[in-house]
Amino acid sequence: MSSERAPQAHFVAPITDDTLAVDVVRVQEKPSNLWSDAWRDIRKRPTFWVCLVVILTVLLMAVWPTLFTQVPPNDNCQLSDSNAGPASGHPLGFTFLGCDIWSRMVWGAQTSLVVGLLATVIGTVIGLVVGALAGFYGGWLDGVLSRIGDIFFSIPYILAAIVVMSVFSENRTVLTLGFAIGGFAWASTARIVRAEILRVRQADFVTASRALGQSRFSTLITHVVPNAIAPLIVVTTISLAAAIVAEATLSFLGVGLGSGTMSWGNDISQAQQSLRVAPMALIYPSILLTVTVLAFILLGELIRDALDPRARARR
Repeated sequence: MSSERAPQAHFVAPITDDTLAVDVVRVQEKPSNLWSDAWRDIRKRPTFWVCLVVILTVLLMAVWPTLFTQVPPNDNCQLSDSNAGPASGHPLGFTFLGCDIWSRMVWGAQTSLVVGLLATVIGTVIGLVVGALAGFYGGWLDGVLSRIGDIFFSIPYILAAIVVMSVFSENRTVLTLGFAIGGFAWASTARIVRAEILRVRQADFVTASRALGQSRFSTLITHVVPNAIAPLIVVTTISLAAAIVAEATLSFLGVGLGSGTMSWGNDISQAQQSLRVAPMALIYPSILLTVTVLAFILLGELIRDALDPRARARR
């Protein structure tokens, strides 16, 4: 018996070009970044679409009120319809003065949103400028601007707006009310922007920009501020909701735009005198105000979570 073993045959699979495609980098795909990741995350959440529908509907009311009602808000008021219930063409009934509740709610959206947007823009611009300069330059400028911000932060902006609107009682316009709210509500925005600027200015691309000869101000505008804008978007969304509430509060207290202006706050204020006999005249605009403010607040929180990688990883 021979001790030699017969040779074993070995099979070698044929090598093709497809089998060599290992760890291929797909250069045609767009690189991932903070904003694309945030969009992919937020579009999967049903709450985002609900808030978006509510906000777009209210914005459409403000821009195109005749799309929702053909009844004039003030020109068709009849005392014979005082506190009357729903009727044909008047789905929510009438106010104490006989005006259509639904029409006033639709037309009041314009005033509330315009004042809210104006106040938010004013507060955001002031907060961005102050926070960016204080955080990037530091030193004595940071100390001075931070102390000014602390002074404004200690003043309740609702109280300050009441004083301003009382002083300018003969000139109660949308611009005056916007400045009264936004001019005292910028301190919290400045604090958040300053903290984010302090974080971004330590990045390597800021050092590279300075090494390439760019001035400090040019570096701040072209590199630091764009990379610190994400928290500002979240704060702006929530600040818009706060500004709408502030406008309604001032109108309710009688120091807003005046009783003749269509505003949710004015409607709530006028309806309180007949609350016992016709409560729906107060409840309807209150519900619309609450839903609108809640939509902006939830949208801001959703954007904040979407822009936070750690919050996305926990879900």
